[in-house]
Amino acid sequence: MTLSQDTSRFAVEVRNARVSGNLDAPEGGFDAIMQAIVCDQIGWRKLARRLLVFSTDASFHYAGDGKLGGIVKPNDGLCHMDSKGEYTHSTLQDYPSVAQINSKVKEMSINMIFAVTAEQIDIYKRLSQAIQGAHCGTLSSNSSNVVELVKEQYQKITSSVVLKDTATGETVAFTVKLEITECPKNRAEWQQTFSIYRVGIDESMTVDLTMLCECPCEVPGNPGFGEKSPLCNTKGTAKCGICECAESFFGRKCECDASSGSRSDDDRGCKMDNSTDIICSSRGTCVCGQCECQTRDDPNEKIDGTYCECDNFSCERENGELCSGEHGRCECGKCVCVPGWSGSACQCATDVGTCIEPGKSDVCSGKGRCECGRCVCDETETERYSGRFCQKCPTCKGRCEEYKDCVQCKVHKTGQYREEEDCERICRNSPPIEEVDVVNNEENDEHYCLFTDEDDNCRFYFVYGYDTVGSPYIKAQKTKDCPPEPPVFWIVAGVVGAIVIIGLLFLLLWKLLTHIHDRAEYARFEKERMSAKWDTGENPIYKQATSTFKNPMYSGK
Repeated sequence: MTLSQDTSRFAVEVRNARVSGNLDAPEGGFDAIMQAIVCDQIGWRKLARRLLVFSTDASFHYAGDGKLGGIVKPNDGLCHMDSKGEYTHSTLQDYPSVAQINSKVKEMSINMIFAVTAEQIDIYKRLSQAIQGAHCGTLSSNSSNVVELVKEQYQKITSSVVLKDTATGETVAFTVKLEITECPKNRAEWQQTFSIYRVGIDESMTVDLTMLCECPCEVPGNPGFGEKSPLCNTKGTAKCGICECAESFFGRKCECDASSGSRSDDDRGCKMDNSTDIICSSRGTCVCGQCECQTRDDPNEKIDGTYCECDNFSCERENGELCSGEHGRCECGKCVCVPGWSGSACQCATDVGTCIEPGKSDVCSGKGRCECGRCVCDETETERYSGRFCQKCPTCKGRCEEYKDCVQCKVHKTGQYREEEDCERICRNSPPIEEVDVVNNEENDEHYCLFTDEDDNCRFYFVYGYDTVGSPYIKAQKTKDCPPEPPVFWIVAGVVGAIVIIGLLFLLLWKLLTHIHDRAEYARFEKERMSAKWDTGENPIYKQATSTFKNPMYSGK
């Protein structure tokens, strides 16, 4: 339903709302948030503060989860509600991404409050950090504290004004300083009331200003006011601790009588404070409670001051000249510079022209201060600016990621928005893209970006910068840097050839070892044969036959 004060109808709509279940824990709350932001049926007023409260006890679905259900078309960030106020594209396009929600929140100036249960508070706190102007609070299990939670978070939103720029997303704090140059003659104007307000929002801050144009101790009746005060030797009026002497009397405590010429021996009026015994800073004499300072040989050099504490010759010098000569004068030991010069010795010109980059208008690129004609760059924990004009920041987070998808789809027709209608819709507000042959990463005022295309593993390059009026522009390289196609034939041929050659080498090695072994065995055989003791023409086991003769008639006698 549209925004309305009809609470009864709201209660009926909530009671009649269809309750459905889902198979997984995360919920499709991003769809509802997107429709509540972009649909005119909600009835947002132009100058009103737009507050969106999202209450849940579960985590959220985001871009890419729709693929689990076969939905691959990205969310277009447009309104798709029918006449009954129901979302019609839940099955036609994917959930919105966190970046899309953040973009729409910034575009429509929405303040979001996440009222979630304790189990989900951590994830929604991280989500609120990624969405500009979002706040997060813990909702009780029965939602009984929802009103107090919204009040508390709304107070946080309205109690501070946060301004952001489109360059780095830094938080910028503004301090208003009021300076009263003089008090109005009309006492009625010492009390004034005025307002400070932000353009576009019907809210303002009222300032009640009271000017302190006189001290209470200067008014009769105040304890600090006393006529013929003993503090002033009854010869004057004490006002705020200072004596205003009667006619013919002078001195810090009216101790001197000009008519009689009498003088007091009290030298306390010639001491700067009670902690010192030094009279007139050791550069003068005490006369009737007042210091008379010494004179210098050089008539241009003078010692002055209530206690002779000042002079015009002890200031800093630059190139041997006091206060850089004509650039300033010495007053009480410090240089007072003429317009156009500054510094302890008036050695620095206040002209910031040398701190402005040619073609630009910001002093030190808005990231530093000009001191003595040179830029002193800002440094934080995450950002360190450098360069002659503080134009460089190696540690700063650039906008490469922001421009990546548009460069990819417009120049190379690839990426998640490769469809022409998707590319034109998503990138309609992107900076103009100029296609060049080669991008140069050496320009001081341009930021170099390099990414790998997931479609073909090729690298694409672009740079972005800002023109003289501060508008961003992009220069993209026409061609991508792709790795060469691998020579498959030669790789296979090389592998096969290597296998054959290695096999032949093994065979040759085996043959060589076998030949060496055979030669060694043959040599050993030859050696044993030559060392044999018998003739090769005789049979070594042959024995001569023996003849035995026996007389059978012989009887041994």
